Amino acid sequence: MDLNFNKNEDHNKLLVSELKNRLTKVKLGGGQKRIDKQHSQGKLTARERIAYLLDEKKPSIEIGAFAGDGMYEEHGGAPGGGVVVKIGYVKGKQCIVVANDATVKAGAWFPITAKKNLRAQEISIENRLPIIYLVDSAGVFLPMQDEIFPDKEHFGRIFRNNAVMSSMGITQIAAVMGSCVAGGAYLPIMSDEALIVDKTGSIFLAGSYLVKAAIGETIDNETLGGATTHCEVSGVTDYKAKDDKDALDKIKNIVSKIGDYDKAGFNREKAAKPKEKQEDIYGILPKSRAEQYDMREIIKRLVDDSDFEEYKEGYGQTILTGYARIDGWAVGIVANQRTLVKTTKAKTKPSEMQFGGVIYSDSADKSTRFIANCNQKKIPLVFLQDVTGFMVGSKSEHGGIIKDGAKMVNAVSNSVVPKFTIIIGNSYGAGNYAMCGKAYDPRLIVAWPSAELAVMSGNSAAKVLLQIETASLKKKGETITPEVEKEMFDKIKARYDKQISPYYAASRIWTDAVIDPLDTRKWISMGIEAANHAPIEKAFNLGIIQV
Repeated sequence: MDLNFNKNEDHNKLLVSELKNRLTKVKLGGGQKRIDKQHSQGKLTARERIAYLLDEKKPSIEIGAFAGDGMYEEHGGAPGGGVVVKIGYVKGKQCIVVANDATVKAGAWFPITAKKNLRAQEISIENRLPIIYLVDSAGVFLPMQDEIFPDKEHFGRIFRNNAVMSSMGITQIAAVMGSCVAGGAYLPIMSDEALIVDKTGSIFLAGSYLVKAAIGETIDNETLGGATTHCEVSGVTDYKAKDDKDALDKIKNIVSKIGDYDKAGFNREKAAKPKEKQEDIYGILPKSRAEQYDMREIIKRLVDDSDFEEYKEGYGQTILTGYARIDGWAVGIVANQRTLVKTTKAKTKPSEMQFGGVIYSDSADKSTRFIANCNQKKIPLVFLQDVTGFMVGSKSEHGGIIKDGAKMVNAVSNSVVPKFTIIIGNSYGAGNYAMCGKAYDPRLIVAWPSAELAVMSGNSAAKVLLQIETASLKKKGETITPEVEKEMFDKIKARYDKQISPYYAASRIWTDAVIDPLDTRKWISMGIEAANHAPIEKAFNLGIIQV
């Protein structure tokens, strides 16, 4: 191993260590005191409930762990957005589980909580996955009600989705394990089957204090909407459980009897580990986002037997396209190549160098055709992003880069096979779009700790913003010394660098997770298995494109 490899390895392992430390903090939710309080009430925490429910020896992945990270600090923060979402297995059946974290503001809903819940339902809908809600929430966080209540993608969309999912035949099971108040009371009752835990679970449109204020009736919460009331009087719930574990056992029994699902039929053979050492990824991936490296070396450490069958290997070389298997599943890979490559347009023209990480006309053209091939063959697509954008300048413009880029974006947009996006490094500007960013409906989108998401790099953006700011100050007659200019640049860059962090993106659910690179195979495999629940019902059609 060379010195540069060792430096890269140390850097990337530190990034993974930071990731693990951040996750440890997130898993504490509202803190140990609130966890202890929940235990004193005879209740498990959200994470303990999910751990008990999911099959112990099967893998699981967590969606949106960093939701709300660094947000709502004026309200004390909302770790994880006050809700835990995992994809795992219950009695061998893949499911998605959504559990309110009552240690975070009593499970109250912040704006990001609604967004995270909607993302969980979106995954369930796209993949026809059974969804299990573990309800323990005080309802909308009232100081921010205007940002969560009335809009299309706000709180009410949850219940609209309940109804739509039911009509689609997607299994929904809800267990009321704590508070379930106001509009939130509709979620469990719009599910297929609803359970409630005796003495700790309660469901009502208005609690006892509000009832007293509204109509003058004096009644306690248990009589108003406890387990006995809803299981024996109102008939609102279907099962009464004596405690949390009993409720979760009942859910296991219900799930164990669900019939098999129609399959999309994606190709899978016996899984094999990569022949190349996966841990070498840490040493191959450069410390600097500006440095070059060979993406083929990363791919070899992600795919079965390190076997990657390239498509149009010598053409459009700044994007690699080809077929492989990941955990046995057949996949088509579209990956940004990060090395300088020599290309010859025609025999009569000299060779020219193309910059790694940049999308040129020929690489966009190749990718469009490859994506169409994968759609015809019913092969899921995996995008490995490390892209600075499309090539600019008169030569590219005259060569039709916009036209070729539009074709690639069209193919990504209209693709009907499931897409999975891994942001390895840069994810800048229109490159993010062409390589299947969040706006292009990847079934799952995750980032490595080395990722950066933005319109452009922090250095470039700071230079542009500095020019604007200094021009404005000079117009006002102010003198800008080199020292002041440097101070302004550093301040702008620090602000922008914070925004391009993978954690900034994850906190807003622009990505589903920040993951250790060594977990990439698991995420893609579980994602394709989920997607296999949903047969493809639409034909691939590019529509009108400029040829």
